[in-house]
Amino acid sequence: MPRRNGVLQFTGPVPADADPALHKDATILACSNALAAAEAQLAEGEGLSAILTLTVYIAAEPGFTAHSKLADFASEFLKSRLGERGIGSRAAVGVATLPGNAPVEVQLVAAV
Repeated sequence: MPRRNGVLQFTGPVPADADPALHKDATILACSNALAAAEAQLAEGEGLSAILTLTVYIAAEPGFTAHSKLADFASEFLKSRLGERGIGSRAAVGVATLPGNAPVEVQLVAAV
């Protein structure tokens, strides 16, 4: 979720005619939080060896078709943080709603 200090920073569905760039910050924040959650599970001395899957859920109004562009923002963020380890399979999924009326949610599956 695009939260900072537990507070949702972006709300509402992505409008059908939205410029994907307007939702870049929300997507990157959600991805950053997902990565931090994965890293928080590591034992001392462990590190992430790879992001296996990235799933970006987008609460979008009917007619929005740029789901993959929002996923691109998350992929670019992971690559910038982890290099080649940040590149795995990915999916961009449109949904009717997300918890708290968030516009995006990111799920990661990582290998240690």
